Amino acid sequence: MEISATQVKDLREKTGAGMMDCKKALTEAGGDMERAIKILREKGIASAAKRVGRTAKEGVVFSYIHPGNRIGVLVEVNCETDFVARNEQFQQFAKDIAMHVAASSPQCVSRDQVAASVLESEREVLVNQAKASGKPEKVIEKMVEGRLEKFYAQICLLEQPFVKNPDITVEELLKELIGKIGENIVIRRFARFQLGEE
Repeated sequence: MEISATQVKDLREKTGAGMMDCKKALTEAGGDMERAIKILREKGIASAAKRVGRTAKEGVVFSYIHPGNRIGVLVEVNCETDFVARNEQFQQFAKDIAMHVAASSPQCVSRDQVAASVLESEREVLVNQAKASGKPEKVIEKMVEGRLEKFYAQICLLEQPFVKNPDITVEELLKELIGKIGENIVIRRFARFQLGEE
């Protein structure tokens, strides 16, 4: 099947992927734009996984003050080079993450940062709730595990649905950007301040 330059250009504008990658994806998808986007996303996520181990010491600290000056966020997003740190897509990503933190108020970046005491306390509450339902022991354990996953999705930034597109998580957005830019990118830390909050 012949892929036109217009199709390649359209796909490139939608995804930010390179011209050759767009052409290959369209060829593989038989000209189907939606399928080509899916192929590029999958390849981006696969190539992102390869970059995760690389050191990311450059980047930005981005500040966001929500209109009304009642919520403020500082977020540090790291990348491998200062060239990428100045990249418009990278800067927009840092801004989006700061806005997401203001809106969704996560407690930590990832589940490995959840304090053991917090996890143990939550597990205890969930076990007691599950036992009160009168279900058998095997079912209780599955109920607790399922509810713990929901708990992680509420408090861990990477597992939350992204506020500007709830169909994807923040982690999927991050992997997409890593795939497009070609460097390891890490959301290192954030601080959220809300007026009058204890």
